[in-house]
Amino acid sequence: MTEDSREKIVAKLMKAAETVEIANVLTTPFNESIKNLLVVSSNAISAEGASVLVPDGDEGSLRFAWAVGNVSDSLIGVTIPSGKGIAGFVYTTGQPMAVSDAEREANFYAEVDRNTGFSTHTILATPLQFEGEITGVLEYVNRKGSPPYEPFSPEEMDLAAIYADAVASMVHAYQSADLLGAVSKMILDGPDGEETAAIREWILGQQGAYRQREMIDLALIVREFSSAGDAERRLCREVLEAFLRYSEGEEGPDLSTL
Repeated sequence: MTEDSREKIVAKLMKAAETVEIANVLTTPFNESIKNLLVVSSNAISAEGASVLVPDGDEGSLRFAWAVGNVSDSLIGVTIPSGKGIAGFVYTTGQPMAVSDAEREANFYAEVDRNTGFSTHTILATPLQFEGEITGVLEYVNRKGSPPYEPFSPEEMDLAAIYADAVASMVHAYQSADLLGAVSKMILDGPDGEETAAIREWILGQQGAYRQREMIDLALIVREFSSAGDAERRLCREVLEAFLRYSEGEEGPDLSTL
């Protein structure tokens, strides 16, 4: 093996390690916090299991992203089609829902139980909301112990809503960090750094909250302008400052002077 080949291999290994480290550093704390919140909240509500479902694509389906309980490993990655299940109803309507007998509930999506071998009896599901946007569903299943299970109470629904606020914030932070890590990896993996236009196109095609994609896309637009030159950088800054003044109720942007 030539010295040049050896150096290229070492460089590739270092780049791979760097991208993995970026993803782990950004997402691991939020991932662990979400799991801990599920454990704490399910104990407080005396539920056998808890899970977080997030949108999977743009068609309205939901995916189990986090779960704790007996079949948590089997749940992760399972999807519920658009409009199906208790979680689908809660996500679509934004209304929490408690079910005392899942088998008798018309909205219940039994396919998940068939795939995991779990037997769902009672359900408490509440929407995750971040800054007015429904971003997923927090769901609790079954009481601890043996059936017949006591239904979840209105007080427990209120408690679940409080936990949902904390979980929603953590999910938002995790998704933002995950997307940022993916962008960093894409830039590092490119032969000479990916072109901004290509990265923007990729970001807009990713799953996740629209707000996160939009914010990173805006940051890349600013980055593209800033790298063009001093004049372009000043113009970009002046335009952004003008719109900031406008959004804060001050004078409107006078773009004719820019």
